[in-house]
Amino acid sequence: MDFAFVSGNPALDLAGTVGSRGDAPVDALNGPADLERWVAACDGLPDRVTADPALFASALALREAVYRLALDRVRGRPFDPGSLETVNGAAAEPVPAVRLGDAGVRVSGDLAAALSQIARSAIAVLADPHAQLKECGRTGCTRIYLDRSRGARRTWCGMAECGNRVKAAAYRARRRAGGPR
Repeated sequence: MDFAFVSGNPALDLAGTVGSRGDAPVDALNGPADLERWVAACDGLPDRVTADPALFASALALREAVYRLALDRVRGRPFDPGSLETVNGAAAEPVPAVRLGDAGVRVSGDLAAALSQIARSAIAVLADPHAQLKECGRTGCTRIYLDRSRGARRTWCGMAECGNRVKAAAYRARRRAGGPR
């Protein structure tokens, strides 16, 4: 399974590894190996980590806490205290090491360090009063994303999947109704 990194923030992308939360949730992280692949694919995180069952459970707890806090922010509610505790606890751990060399930047560390970096990323975006967090406008998609578009007019988490689906459905509806093509 390929992972989608369309949320504009690693923590929001981690939260987005569960799709269609409202209807029929689809979890892209079904085991430690999936988490290892997700971390390796995510920019700014170590490219090789090992996930044991305990760290995998910690990652899933962090993912759900980030999602609840982001949803609280989008809906203008006070933050869930338990989720705050989870994110703040993960952020207090050591972060990955970053080294600059002729070949570019190398990020190294274990999974706990990667989770700490993700938690810090969540804190940064959730604490930013100017960050435009939105929930995807496609029915059934529950991904929360950071809208950096001009005028904050972005509607979907990503054009490749959700935007194209909505536009294709609108086109088919217009054709059935005999409207403009």
